[in-house]
Amino acid sequence: MLAAMMFFAAPTLADDAIVGSASAGADKAGTCAACHGMDGNSVNPQWPSLAGQNANYIVATLQAFKEGTRSDVLMGAQAAGLSAQDMADLAAHFAGQTPARRTADPALAEAGARLYRGGDMDAEISACMACHGPTGGGNGPAAYPALAGQHAAYTQKQLNDYKNGTRKSDGDSQIMRNITARLSQDEIEAVAAYMQGLH
Repeated sequence: MLAAMMFFAAPTLADDAIVGSASAGADKAGTCAACHGMDGNSVNPQWPSLAGQNANYIVATLQAFKEGTRSDVLMGAQAAGLSAQDMADLAAHFAGQTPARRTADPALAEAGARLYRGGDMDAEISACMACHGPTGGGNGPAAYPALAGQHAAYTQKQLNDYKNGTRKSDGDSQIMRNITARLSQDEIEAVAAYMQGLH
């Protein structure tokens, strides 16, 4: 249900956000399981894994799909019928699941690690870990997503969507669009591969 959902900076939620119930979310997650797995670990590398994802990020992303500020035919339709409580419950359920451990392509991991951890000062590319943490756990209060273990193919698509302007969910800051505009396709492939192996 949350197909093509995730990645990178989303708007911070209000302090009065609704508290979700993981057990209620588990009861509501049947439709989501078709793409993302009941435990949030997608087996299709084109669809994001949601297990262990920051709840605030999941809610913010579902809101963006519902409001049309993020576009995907499948997710727009799925999010349209969700209430704020449904979103909070689903987010609590998936946030509490254990992410699958994946590995990085060893041919790309070293170059990806350099970008993820140190960026590229000469090219004005910020280190990914500045927002998403040294282990890829993200920043829950800021609604920055966890990236560790995410499918490389999914990550590449999201980075390219930011790069070509198809995805604009980084808001007024345009931080992801600004960074990806400076990344080459080889760099996108390398950093996505590295993040897949983070845990």
